[in-house]
Amino acid sequence: MASYTESFVPVSKNSDFPIQNIPFGVFSTSEKPEPRVGTAIGDNVLDLSEISKAGLLGNIEGLSNPAKIFSESSLNTFMSLGRPVWKETRLAIQKILSKDNAELRDNAELIKKALIPLTNVKMHLPAKIGDYTDFYCSRDHATNVGIMFRGKDNALQPNWLHIPVGYHGRASSVVVSGTDIHRPAGQKLPSKDAKAPIFGASGRLDIELEVGWFVGTGNKLGERVDIQNAQDHIFGLVLVNDWSARDIQAWEYVPLGPFLGKSFGTTISPWIVTLDALEPFLIDGPDQNSPEPLPYLKEKNPSAYDINLQVQIKPSGSSKFETVTVSNLKHMYWSITQQLAHHTVNGCNMRPGDMGATGTISGPEKGSYGSLLEVTWSGRDKITFENGIERCFLEDGDEVKITGQAEGTNYNIGFGECSGKILPCKYAG
Repeated sequence: MASYTESFVPVSKNSDFPIQNIPFGVFSTSEKPEPRVGTAIGDNVLDLSEISKAGLLGNIEGLSNPAKIFSESSLNTFMSLGRPVWKETRLAIQKILSKDNAELRDNAELIKKALIPLTNVKMHLPAKIGDYTDFYCSRDHATNVGIMFRGKDNALQPNWLHIPVGYHGRASSVVVSGTDIHRPAGQKLPSKDAKAPIFGASGRLDIELEVGWFVGTGNKLGERVDIQNAQDHIFGLVLVNDWSARDIQAWEYVPLGPFLGKSFGTTISPWIVTLDALEPFLIDGPDQNSPEPLPYLKEKNPSAYDINLQVQIKPSGSSKFETVTVSNLKHMYWSITQQLAHHTVNGCNMRPGDMGATGTISGPEKGSYGSLLEVTWSGRDKITFENGIERCFLEDGDEVKITGQAEGTNYNIGFGECSGKILPCKYAG
């Protein structure tokens, strides 16, 4: 397979979007407000509907009528076509963008229509998300939370090392990066010793550093995705901030798990980075020998990804973002393919555009914890920013930005930003 390492489009050394990436997203412009599919290259978006209309993506087996598919307002149809089509399409786009290919490079009229600065576009959710499942797959995170609430000797629940634990999230409140989030209200205990709840705005609003994965080709009801083939069913990854109201969550989560403390908002980055782009960064994950997974969860090949992750916060009243967490996806105990295999082992059918998320990704040190709950150890240890502002949990006006990059040789594979700002609660009374 050909390898394209340099584009005729200028790409800075630290860009998230070199020619080795070719992520997929949905965008619109003021001149053309209809959402359609594009890819990011450097500081630009390449309109895939325009280059398809010009006949530049017309010879890919399995991709019939690309102009129609890439003029749609979501990636669902393209996702449904399967990994061979995704791979060939990505390769064809790389060829079109290559510095040695004149098809687009020397077509000034087409470039004017198809190559648009990122600053001039509005990004949308990349898919129509039918269902969303959030997992709880970082051993360090689960251990930290368990120690806080159950003690060191009972940190992990008995099932945790045997199954990728998850719960059904709320697809309707998944939003694209840059969307403001209102502080939620709900029932909460006014003090640790209180027996009855009160109603009010959450006072312990938190972030969760996660990575999301999108189903491309699904499975029929009653069938399952085999662990050895699971990678072929996953279209790609996004960054996720699963905003969490810890006080609401603490009151409601027994016996059936998270509900209102999670369903008010989940932010994702707009560009889906394909597993093909991330393949060079596959590594062995954490040891799973004690206990060994059951056969349907046992993997033969590396399934963890070496992707650096960072959380920054700009507190209300500050003029800059400051880093509060530096972590890595490789710390996650249960892989994304194990998550998918487990999700379908009972015959649950997955569909193109369904989304899963890893749960909070924490590393072994405090500086790599993926939530404020852990960083502040449930509010005990305040975070102090450079201008003297202190935080245990998020305040109104605070802005959060999550970024991620896999570092290659002379290039990075990134995701863009996953960001949001906290607005005051609308219904606190």
